[in-house]
Parts: sequence; C-alpha cells; structure tokens
Amino acid sequence: MKYALVTGAGSGIGRACALGLINDGWTVALLGRRLEALQATAALAGEAASRALPVSCDVGSEEQVIKAFDTVRQQFGRLDLLFNNAGMGLPPNTPDAISGADWRRVVDANLHGSFYCLSQAFKIMKTQTPMGGRIVNNGSISAYAPRPGSIAYTATKHAVTGLTRTAALDGRPFDIAVGQIDIGNAASEMTARMTEGVPQADGSVRPEPRMDLSAVVDTLLNMARLPLSANVLFTTVMATKMPFVGRG
Repeated sequence: MKYALVTGAGSGIGRACALGLINDGWTVALLGRRLEALQATAALAGEAASRALPVSCDVGSEEQVIKAFDTVRQQFGRLDLLFNNAGMGLPPNTPDAISGADWRRVVDANLHGSFYCLSQAFKIMKTQTPMGGRIVNNGSISAYAPRPGSIAYTATKHAVTGLTRTAALDGRPFDIAVGQIDIGNAASEMTARMTEGVPQADGSVRPEPRMDLSAVVDTLLNMARLPLSANVLFTTVMATKMPFVGRG
C-alpha cells in the first residue's frame, strides 16, 4: 500500500490530484481548512472513498500541522508522498495598497505552511522503514515571471523554490526526493477570472487560455511513480498558449 498526503485537497488542483492518486491505488490523507469540502472530495472517490482520510487543518498554523501529521502517522503508519499544494493569492494591487495583515495571510499559507508540512514529512520519512519518500511542492510560473500586482503571491512562490532546492539537498541522505511543479493557468476556481481578463505587463487586460486539471494530475502521477533513486527537481506544466514564453 502507498500512502500520500495532499494539502488544499478540498478544491481545485488539490482535489483533482488527490482523486488522481486514489484512482492510481494510493491511500490519501486530505488536508484543508474546511472539513465539509474534504468530505466532498472523499465522496467523489466513489467506491474507493475508504482510501481517503479527511483531516481538517490550517497549514498556516504549525500546531495544527503537527496534529494533522500525527493523525496521519497513527492512521497510515508511514508516508510515501506529500503534495504540498495549499496556497492563496490576493486581488491584483500595488504594494502600497496591500496591508501587512493580508501580506502575512499569504506568507502563512504559501510559505510557512509549505515549510511546516515539509518539516513534518521529513520527520516521518526519516524514521520509517523502509526509510524515505517523495515531497512535491506546488510552485508557480510566478516563481520565474510575476504578474502585475502579485507581490505577495510571487514573493512566496520564489521562496518555495528555495525550499525545494534546499530540501532536495537535505533529503539525499534519507532517500527523500523533493521536487516542484510550476503550474500555469490550470482551470480551477483560483483562475476563473482569467477567462474574463487579467492584467498584463503592457497595462492591458486580456483573457488567457487555461488547461484542464488533468494535465497537472498526470504530471504529479508521473513524478509519484518514479523510484526514489530518480527525481524531477523542477517541471513546468502550462496552458500552451498562455502569455509566458516570449514577450507577451
């Protein structure tokens, strides 16, 4: 049996990837703030719902993350995969219009939450038998090229890249493979506004194409199926026609 944990599993990319793992034979802990949404994800697994474990958790709280991972350790006995997916952004705005409270909310969810979960996964993966496991962080194309008005989201995704690089190095002695998926315009609730138009670097507002969530699921599954002797350190999956490569 293979055991995974997916954060932000109540909607969007997290829900789709959790269901993809369950359909691929994994037993999956579903983490998120809203228990009802996690239970709805589990229900979508149909007959395989018994291999889904909803666990309410705000990843921005270290105490809640520790408690959630303790629950997973008790229920599963081990952890083979963490998909560090939970995150959030703010409506587009210039830095002077973003409050410290809103800045901290994004940092707590995207950066602190990713670290807390990665740290707890290391603790389990280092001490289990057989030792090791895989951690996949959800990065973003914003880690390479920001959108206008996205300073909090972009800064945290740059930081997640730092987490990935360092944890990949720190995980080597323990057979812990750490990689990152940088996603561009997956069709989820978070990107719904793109169909109506989003700010571009040239000051215009234009709609952008999106890709089906299945492309992200397939990318994660390809990484998850690798032996621990191999690692995809960084990979980008994006809507083919989105304005990212080139000059717009």
